[in-house]
Order: sequence, then C-alpha cells, then structure tokens
Amino acid sequence: MTPKSPVTTVRVESVLTEATDQLRRAGTTSPAAEARTLLAHVLGVSAGQLLLVSGVDTAARSALEALVVRRAAGEPVQHLTGVAHFRTVSLAVGPGVFVPRPETEVMVGWAIERLQELVAEGTRSPVVVDACTGSGAIAMAIVTEVPQARVHACELSEDAYDYAVRNLAATGVDVVASGLSDAFAELAGSVDLVISNPPYIPLTAWESVTAEVRDHDPAPALWSGDDGLDAMRELAVAAARWLRPGGWVAAEHAEVQHESAPAVFLGDGRYDRVRDHPDLTGRFRFVTSRRI
Repeated sequence: MTPKSPVTTVRVESVLTEATDQLRRAGTTSPAAEARTLLAHVLGVSAGQLLLVSGVDTAARSALEALVVRRAAGEPVQHLTGVAHFRTVSLAVGPGVFVPRPETEVMVGWAIERLQELVAEGTRSPVVVDACTGSGAIAMAIVTEVPQARVHACELSEDAYDYAVRNLAATGVDVVASGLSDAFAELAGSVDLVISNPPYIPLTAWESVTAEVRDHDPAPALWSGDDGLDAMRELAVAAARWLRPGGWVAAEHAEVQHESAPAVFLGDGRYDRVRDHPDLTGRFRFVTSRRI
C-alpha cells in the first residue's frame, strides 16, 4: 500500500499576511480584519480562535484565495461569509438584503435605553415597530437586549423579507411582508417606539455612492426620491398612526440630511422634542421625535 503524502500546512500568520497584502493592494476597507474574517470562515472557527490553529492546509488556502479574489473585486465580506454581526447578534445575509452597518448600532442603543426605562417603570411590555426591517437586524437586537418588548417588523422587499423571517424565526417577533402605509393597522395608537433605517440616498447622488454599495446592496434599500426623503416622509405619517401619545420614533438618515430629515418631523405637526443625534464619529446620523 502506498503511504499517504503528508498534508502540507502553512503558518496562519503567513497566510494572513499574504491575504492582507492582496486586499490592501485592492484598496478594501479593512484588509487585515477582512483577511482574518475570511480565514476564520474557511476554517470554521471564530477570528479569536485563529491563534489556536497550528497551520492552514492547501485546500483551505485555495478556498481563502478564492474569497480574497472576490472581496478584492468588491463583493462584501458579509456576502462571502453569509453572516453579518450587529451589536450582540449575528444574522444571515446575502444578495437581495441590505447589510446592517455599525453606525445603525448607535440609534438602536438609544432606542434600547428608552425601552429599558419603560420596563423599569413596570407598567407594561413595550410595543415596538421596526419599519423597513431588512435582514431583521434592528428587531433582533431589540428583542435580544429587551426581551420584555413585543416587537413587530415589516419589510416590502420579497428577498429581504425572506431573510428577516429566517433570522427572526426563533425570536417571537411578528414579521409581515408590507410597506409602511399598509402595515399593522391593529396597532394604531398603541406603539411605544417606532424605529427604522429607511432608504435615504437621493437618486441624484448615484455617482457619490461607492461601487460596493451600488452593486451589492439592493436598490430599494438605498434610493428614496430626488432628495432622499420620500421614505422618511412616509415613515413620519405611518409612525404618527402607530404611536401612542408620548411614544417615540427614531430614524437613520444621511449625514447631509442633518437639517432636512428633522424638518420632516418638525413640519408634520404631530411631533415635538425633535432632535438629531451623532454617531460615534460625531456625524449626525439619526433623528428622534416624540408623538404629541
């Protein structure tokens, strides 16, 4: 019997250095972190567990190289791994659904603080609507961190809705396939918090949006009329219908909409305490308002 050839392995550090250099030359956002994420995915371990891996064999190196080539061509890391991380949760993502971004986590943190205040009062379980839920990231984060909350989520895109249903299947979140104007008529006047990361990029801003976003995030999750605020205006109307007096709405917007996004709620006449909030980099990125 012919003896098997020994498996050739290469040190993890060497493999990561090579992958990082390729991604850096391609100009990706975070080449070192992306290389670690992709290698961990190939090996079926967490990024932290890479320190425990003794070596990378030829098959794993080939699989990593294929992913690095795709990433260098602009494909999002989350599409390559099929997973996106958001606050304390992980979600399935892929073509057809918006990949949740870290800047949205700050808005969700604000919302969670408001909900925890209601829980501390002990009067009821807070009722939440996550409008334009996409992958279900916001709804999943809220129900995970505030398990007393009764969370409802709506999504119009069929592809995104399928991801939301998959991600939220074991959470108890009520997910419906619907736009803002048709969803949750039964909740009128009873909701404590409406939260949304709606589409907000102006159609006129096509050239300023990176190719990675334009080519891989679904168009309905990006574009929202000539000024980017069509969905925001629809959200203000829907939230006013859902919210109880004293309930809150929080909505993400683009940095350049620091004045125009709050103006949507200021001009509605059914809201007070309209305030814009910065993200961790100091850029104003989400607006909050209280239902009168």
